[in-house]
Amino acid sequence: MAAQLVGKTFAADLGPLQVRCTYESATRMTFVVTSGAGMTADGHTETVDVEIVEIRPQVYLVSWQEADGATVVHVEDLAASTLQSIVTLDGRLHRLTGTIKEI
Repeated sequence: MAAQLVGKTFAADLGPLQVRCTYESATRMTFVVTSGAGMTADGHTETVDVEIVEIRPQVYLVSWQEADGATVVHVEDLAASTLQSIVTLDGRLHRLTGTIKEI
C-alpha cells in the first residue's frame, strides 16, 4: 500500500528534468522542481492530490493533475530505483525515463 511512500521524500532524476517529491499522505504530495528542463520553472513548488496504486510490492502507479492543467503519471519502482513518467503539458505528451531514490 501507499504507506511505504507516506512521510518520505524522493529525488526523481529524469535527465534534464529533476524533481523532489514529498508524500504527505496517501492522497497528497508536494513537489519541487529542481531543474525544469524548459518544461517548467526551476524552483516551481506545488501541492497536489495524488492517486497511488500499488502494482506489486515496491512498485507504484502515481498520478495527479497540476494547477495549470498538466497531468502526470509515474510508475515508481523503488526496488529497482527506476521511474517511468508520462506528462501532458500544453497539449504535448512527454515520455521520460529515469531514476528515483529516497532522500
